[in-house]
Amino acid sequence: MKTLAELKELRDKVQREMKKRDQGTRAEIIVGMGTCGIAAGAREILKSVLAEVEKRELDVRITQTGCIGMCEKEPLIDVKLPGKERVTYGNLTTADIPKIISEHVVNGNVVTDLVIAKH
Repeated sequence: MKTLAELKELRDKVQREMKKRDQGTRAEIIVGMGTCGIAAGAREILKSVLAEVEKRELDVRITQTGCIGMCEKEPLIDVKLPGKERVTYGNLTTADIPKIISEHVVNGNVVTDLVIAKH
């Protein structure tokens, strides 16, 4: 860095990235990526989530987590909307992801036939 302008540009970039990490103001999807989840197809689920969110141009935070102890229900995702309870979906296929994104993330309606837990 050689100029004050470069420093300000870096600061602005970091502030934008930090704002994206704010968990309280936007929807969040957490994909279970423990070895049990990966063995059950979690990589494909993650790819499907990323593709659907990008296709719809949604402002959604997508993160990964390790095993949460429900290996028999893998692959799993959690959906957390601001001000709402976290919902865990399980035994998923990539065909389920557009429905979850459309119904739950976009419209706020829980897809009850795929829910395995509410927190």
